[in-house]
Amino acid sequence: MAVSDCCGQAVPALEPADLAQRHVIEYVAKLADIHCNESVVQEKFAANGHVEGTERSNFDYLIMIGGTSDDFQLNESRIAAGSAKHKQLPMLVTAGFSTILLIFHPYYRSSFEFAAGDGLVMDGRAVIPIKFSQIPGRRSPAALALRGREYPLDLEGTAWIDARSGQVVRIDAALERDMSDVGLRSLSVHSEYKPTRLGESSAEMMLPSVAMVEVQTPRQHWRNTHSFNSYRSFVTEAEQDPNVKINGKTAEELQKMEQEKDGPEPKPEPKEKP
Repeated sequence: MAVSDCCGQAVPALEPADLAQRHVIEYVAKLADIHCNESVVQEKFAANGHVEGTERSNFDYLIMIGGTSDDFQLNESRIAAGSAKHKQLPMLVTAGFSTILLIFHPYYRSSFEFAAGDGLVMDGRAVIPIKFSQIPGRRSPAALALRGREYPLDLEGTAWIDARSGQVVRIDAALERDMSDVGLRSLSVHSEYKPTRLGESSAEMMLPSVAMVEVQTPRQHWRNTHSFNSYRSFVTEAEQDPNVKINGKTAEELQKMEQEKDGPEPKPEPKEKP
């Protein structure tokens, strides 16, 4: 497959996985400027398949990702919204699954094998399905934390990307191999991304809309549904309102802190009188 440049010379078109990688790199660079509201519904199922317990939570959500193909860091900030407080420990803690699209990031991409399928239309959008499967022994973007230890999760599934932009539209994933030896019978992930504008002049971005995680052990069955909405940009808010707070500080307070950190500005020495 090839296209022509302005001089009429053939230029190879990007493969679907390469197109997705380019988008994910741009996506990661913008995440630090974005925050939103997250609502979580935790459900615990009885042996007969009926829901026996439900817990709902709301958070102010911020995610910060940085790094290269050699080094990578992901930090989530989840602050309980309003005055809501949990009276009990969460039934199942799931976090970070909205960023499962990181399988296309250079840091993780070499851990997976990809195979693109034929294009199709999903919700009126031309998309390309890409099947992925973990290469045994390679790094994984997901892990199970159990009794003070972390067990990497080998994943397989399908990602659907926008045929033109490479933006991820949806991902379905599951365990690639059995992990009953550590008490994990099955795990499935369903993540959806929706077109969002953070300002009148900003370009449209596909941002997480829903991340559903379902887990079964030999004795337990849970499902957590994370919903993301009300996206805002720190940059846009700061331009519109000088009193907007970032990490609890206004732009003016942050600027003052930076000046204090750098030390006082040098003052010109007084000139001697002749």
